Amino acid sequence: MGKKLNMLLVCLLGFYATASSSDFGITFKGFIKTDAFFDTRQTVTVREGHFLLYPDKVKLDAQGNDVNDGFTFNMLSIQTRLTGTVSGPDAFGAATSGVMEGAFFGHSNGDVNGFRLRHAFVKLQWEQSALLVGQYWHPMFITEVFPGVISFNTGVPFQPFSRNPQIRWIHTSGGAELTLVAASQRDFTSTGPKGDGSVYLRNSAVPILDANVKFKSDRTIVGAGVNFKSLKPRLITENNYKSDSRINSISTMAFARFNLEKCTVKIEGVYGDNLTDLLMLGGYGVTGVNEATGEETYTNIRTLSTWGELIFGDQVMYGLFAGYTRNLGSKDNVNTYYSRGNTIASVMRVSPRIACRVGNTQFAAELEYTLAAYGTPDSNGVVKKTKNIGNLRALFSAYLFF
Repeated sequence: MGKKLNMLLVCLLGFYATASSSDFGITFKGFIKTDAFFDTRQTVTVREGHFLLYPDKVKLDAQGNDVNDGFTFNMLSIQTRLTGTVSGPDAFGAATSGVMEGAFFGHSNGDVNGFRLRHAFVKLQWEQSALLVGQYWHPMFITEVFPGVISFNTGVPFQPFSRNPQIRWIHTSGGAELTLVAASQRDFTSTGPKGDGSVYLRNSAVPILDANVKFKSDRTIVGAGVNFKSLKPRLITENNYKSDSRINSISTMAFARFNLEKCTVKIEGVYGDNLTDLLMLGGYGVTGVNEATGEETYTNIRTLSTWGELIFGDQVMYGLFAGYTRNLGSKDNVNTYYSRGNTIASVMRVSPRIACRVGNTQFAAELEYTLAAYGTPDSNGVVKKTKNIGNLRALFSAYLFF
């Protein structure tokens, strides 16, 4: 880890020395953050509990005791982040810039504390249009309208969350903004017969395609979007025949932000197919198999999600987040699942918070109550006979921005 960090610092200093001419410039910013959190139950998370999705299901021991019913605690600084913003000379009649950003979140649970890439893109800005090429937020993560919670989960599983290599075109006219994106997958991927990975999207030879439109004024942002994804789960069947089956998915969303006199209001809704790669409930499943060739046909697991947030204050900020998502199952019978939360009917969350910032230092506290309804899926993947399982997370965070 020390060698990797030293190499990174040498590269950054070398880039700074090269870029500090009259045509190029680079500025660094970021933050140091430590999170301490306490849970009343075992949870479904990544990175040693840091990124929480929902409480874990009931798991009984030999005496009928629920082994997941117990307190946990951890303290981590892996969200600490460094961002370099690059400015360059004009090209193609556009102002040029770029961003490279990393954090110590690691690439997997075994790589906690590892420095990983978050964003890395080149941007060309014309008077009314812009072209962004590189790794950036998934187009269903609306940077003007996302939960401002203290928890690093940023409202997951109610809020789409992913960063993707992409080509993004943005055109503005008056208060309207149109965004068109073609993207691949890297750190946030779909799942399938070989587990999680980008291979299913790569083998489909069709990028993720997305379009959204926003209407902006001084106090309001409203918009909507549509997203298309095509996966090819197998190249060859279990019976040794070439497979051409695909699963095509369409998702839609609407969002709004209102900057009122004394508070800010954010709301968003998502209705979509196969949202596993966005850290949400759902995915897809096998609905039929050709007995002779082994060729599979697939069906989408549909998800409905909504969230809202109120924010008050400035130096001392108060916030309240609430989210709800439901597994709507499939239109067809499901034999095998490639999905997240196929035994969960719904998840809800309420999380109040308070944050106090003085200068570049901030301390924040948040209570996050998450309730998951576990049950048994029927033939269409609709979960029934549910039992609610709850978890209360108490989170304390300390920041230093630079």
